[in-house]
Amino acid sequence: MPLRQKSPAFGSLPHPPRPVLLLIVYGLFLVVVGVTATAQTILVSANFANAALTQVVGSDAGSVRAFVNINLLESDLSPNVDADRRTTLANGLQALIRNGNLSHIEIRLPDGTIAISEDPSLGGTRIEPSADFERALTGIPVPNIVRDGAATEAAASLEPQDVIREYLPVSTDGTVRAVIGVWRDAAPVLQALDGIRQQVVLVTISGALVAAVFLFFVFRAAQGRIRRQTTALIEATRRDAVTGLLNHGAIVTELADRIEVARKFGEQIGIALIDVDGFRLLNDTYGHDAGDTALLQVRDRLRAELANGIIGRYGPDEYLVVADSVRVTSLESALERLRQALAQESLDVDASERLPITVSAAVCVYPTEGESVSALLATAVQTLTEAKASGGDAIRVAGRQPVASADARTFDVFQGLVLAVDAKDRYTKRHSEDVARYAMFLAKRVGLDQDTLRTIRVAGLLHDVGKIGIPDSVLRKPGKLTDDEYDIVKQHVALGDMIVRDLPNIDEIRAGVRHHHERWDGRGYLHALRGQDIPLIARILAVADAFSAMTTTRPYRRALMIEEALKRLEDAAGSQLDEQLVAAFTEGIRTQLDAPSSGTEGGNTRIWLPSGQVA
Repeated sequence: MPLRQKSPAFGSLPHPPRPVLLLIVYGLFLVVVGVTATAQTILVSANFANAALTQVVGSDAGSVRAFVNINLLESDLSPNVDADRRTTLANGLQALIRNGNLSHIEIRLPDGTIAISEDPSLGGTRIEPSADFERALTGIPVPNIVRDGAATEAAASLEPQDVIREYLPVSTDGTVRAVIGVWRDAAPVLQALDGIRQQVVLVTISGALVAAVFLFFVFRAAQGRIRRQTTALIEATRRDAVTGLLNHGAIVTELADRIEVARKFGEQIGIALIDVDGFRLLNDTYGHDAGDTALLQVRDRLRAELANGIIGRYGPDEYLVVADSVRVTSLESALERLRQALAQESLDVDASERLPITVSAAVCVYPTEGESVSALLATAVQTLTEAKASGGDAIRVAGRQPVASADARTFDVFQGLVLAVDAKDRYTKRHSEDVARYAMFLAKRVGLDQDTLRTIRVAGLLHDVGKIGIPDSVLRKPGKLTDDEYDIVKQHVALGDMIVRDLPNIDEIRAGVRHHHERWDGRGYLHALRGQDIPLIARILAVADAFSAMTTTRPYRRALMIEEALKRLEDAAGSQLDEQLVAAFTEGIRTQLDAPSSGTEGGNTRIWLPSGQVA
């Protein structure tokens, strides 16, 4: 069995290419420094050599000029100088050589014949003129450093060595009559030149090394910055501007990569498509800043609850989470924790408005619900649509049918209407169930019989059935309704009455559906009934409806604490609500052990909280 290769880190990012341009520039800089150092050494050496030769020539020319002015006669500049005269001049040249540390001196005629030398025997010897000699005949002193083999330019038998050879023209009346050749040892000059050259090389290399080290750190810092900028640019193409998460293209690419790995090794991949409920209405009502804030709050909770998955913004109000095979089974529970955590939060849109944040989510598993990216996402979208269809704040697992509630299973006659309410708006469904329980509790408190209790329960479940006809943009609006929108909402009682009026034995239920928004002071709707003119079932539903509305999180505000809701009920007694019914309800909620409950508050006082909230 082949060993499994380690796959890329879950959610890993591509590495940016290394910026080799800086390395090339740095290498070229070193080459330039080397060439510059070499050229500088050559130039300095040449300049020093010229300066040294100029100094030597100046010194030797002065000595030779003094000798010529004192000792040399015009008749001496001929090939026929007598032996005595040649010996006398030779002695003078020997003294000049000793005093000037010279190696050899000879006076040549323009044709290259030696007229006089420190060695008298060389007189009359002819040396083939060289280029330097020919140039000296033009009246220009010509010094030069001659490396080994200087004897080829002198009649004297000089040991092969490095010498400085000087051709100094002798002229009268502007005509060069002879050239004096002077040879001296070049070792001192060459040693000084080597010293200067070494110093130049040392200084240049030292400066180049300092510059190289400095530029190395500069280039390394620049390279690091470019790498970070390149990484940021690459990342910017993969990140959503608002949430900082992977954008649509990046998260789908990650999913495709994970599916390929899962297909190769026979593993599962879980995905969750999460939708922020009412996001479009939130943007329309409070602006995009409020929508962005909601997105960020959901993002933070997603990171907290699904930290080990890949999270991306899939759409304007949707997140996509990809979980590896190890975490597939825990994906649904993590989403439930997310939903419960959001239930404890609110969106503060201004000083007075605190809106709830809820999400709908769909869970799908590769390869069960799809063997490709497109198939898996299509299933997730369909499942999410089912979760959103009943008002949101729900989690659906693909392939799993939702369990019908006890109420939906119990009532055969009204089952279709109850399910229709659930399909329209999940909040309305939960609210109706709560109203039914509160109303039954209050009916028991005032001593109504069992038949009436059953009627009240059905009326509670169906009291808002007319909201099936209210547009979603109005029904789920996360803000204050306009007058026109409120007029639309008022019609739900008439529409509900029309929906249930043809059912058998329905008169009392119709009364509850149609009149549960009448007020004790006559300022309610639709008929402005007052006091006892309002049917008892409608007055009971009004108390239960008001309490449920205050203690249940709504799209436009969070739930109130239980005691606060009870105080507001008492404040409404005698104006909006029947005072006796309010007293019976609030006293029962505070004291009765059989009050609808999910916790305790204040010792043995049992307080029921909708949707499992804790006061």
